[in-house]
Amino acid sequence: MDALNRRIVILGKTGVGKSSLANTIFGEELFEIDDSLDSGTRKCQAETRSVNGRSITLIDTPGFFDTDRSEEELKSEIVSCIVKSAPGPHAFLILLKLEKVTEHEQAVINKIIEYFSEEAFKYAIVLFTHGDQLRKGQKIEDHVQKNEYMSELVKKCGGRCHVIDNKYWNENPKDEYRSNRFQMEELLNTIEKIVMENNGSCYTNEMLKAVEEQIQQEEKQIRLESENMSEEEIRKLAENKTVREVLAKFVGIGTGALLGAFLGMPLGLLGLVSGAVMGGFQGYLVAKEAAKRAVVAVKKKAQLTLGKKHKQ
Repeated sequence: MDALNRRIVILGKTGVGKSSLANTIFGEELFEIDDSLDSGTRKCQAETRSVNGRSITLIDTPGFFDTDRSEEELKSEIVSCIVKSAPGPHAFLILLKLEKVTEHEQAVINKIIEYFSEEAFKYAIVLFTHGDQLRKGQKIEDHVQKNEYMSELVKKCGGRCHVIDNKYWNENPKDEYRSNRFQMEELLNTIEKIVMENNGSCYTNEMLKAVEEQIQQEEKQIRLESENMSEEEIRKLAENKTVREVLAKFVGIGTGALLGAFLGMPLGLLGLVSGAVMGGFQGYLVAKEAAKRAVVAVKKKAQLTLGKKHKQ
């Protein structure tokens, strides 16, 4: 994959504005927005565009941290997100609405803190939507300090936080701070700082490394079978095949374990399950590779046998 490409995973509950944010960053309507009562992204979607000379891949996710949705229905989308972001994202954008924090919001924040490892937090940014609710002259840092839940989350993210308004801040305002153009530049600069602070590397772990290895194996096979496909088409096809294979392997594994393994959840009950998930997947990859080698060996043996018969 392009080493200069920045992979950014957008996280947040349903209706917080993840798809709108992705469209704002790219400056075009690539991600579908549903304003119905049952709104929200239902499928993981990834798109790549050039922004200010930088190749960026945005990965829009379903509401992984919704407290009122069945985790089981999210399993395939969690796996899809893992695959699309492999070998790992350069940044996580944690979206929250700029509003009074209710018990429901507190539960979402607590869930985010529970799932993220300290390592993953090094790549995370808290981004508030609905910035029009910010009081005149107030900066987002001032607003965050007034709530202990938000303040704790932002602190875990290295103090990184920004604010946008997908609806009202698209014009040229008198106050530069209340401009999506200004805020997007600040956000992209923060992402570059994260990359620099992490020595140019992306966030990764054993699961993401193993998934990327599987994708690359699928890519090699596709290249052998298809001569007229572009590298982008090959990558997408390899990702789709990998999603199916990972899902087939993870039957019976809870979505909490999958998400925890992806985000590097600290060891604990779910963390131990996540370790088992990773061990199982790595074992699956080893077994699959061994099976491939066995088939090749059998073919070579058969060819040698036929060659001997021909010489006789």
